[in-house]
Amino acid sequence: MEKDNLDQLFQRLEGEFDVENPKQGHQDRFLQKLNQSKGVTSLNGKKTNWWKSLSIAASVALLCVLGLQVINNKPSIKEQVVEIAPEVSETEFYFANLIEAQVQQLKDEKSPETAKLVDDTLVQLEKLQSDYDALEQELVNGGNSKFILNAMITNFQTRIDLLQEVLTNIENIKNIKTNYDENITI
Repeated sequence: MEKDNLDQLFQRLEGEFDVENPKQGHQDRFLQKLNQSKGVTSLNGKKTNWWKSLSIAASVALLCVLGLQVINNKPSIKEQVVEIAPEVSETEFYFANLIEAQVQQLKDEKSPETAKLVDDTLVQLEKLQSDYDALEQELVNGGNSKFILNAMITNFQTRIDLLQEVLTNIENIKNIKTNYDENITI
């Protein structure tokens, strides 16, 4: 019986129903008014966008740090020398390997009889290396590049000559010792 009453009601009200959709945000406005009437305050009333300000500040700080690194990122002296004279790196590689091999041979030949000679030679090599570093700095600072490049090569040659001379002297010391030991009879 109730179903009949409902059906009659719908037939009688047909065409009078409100079928339009409410405007956007209607439900939020309705809930806000309802809460105000009951004395309830909504936490969603006004959202604070502090995270936007924070993200913008972090982005600006990151860009500043990256910019400072790019500005202050100066190439090393070796990199600057290679930019000025690319052939220096090849020459330096060749001479450095040759010198390193001879220095290792010198250290291997060290004995009580030759210790002073080897130590003095290593000190001289350190001085020549510091001179070479000064020449690199002068080249980077804009000195006469042809003159400086010749001085750098001469520095390498001086180190090689020094090592060869010391190795020859050590060989002579070993020969003299061997000959002296052979001449002594017991």
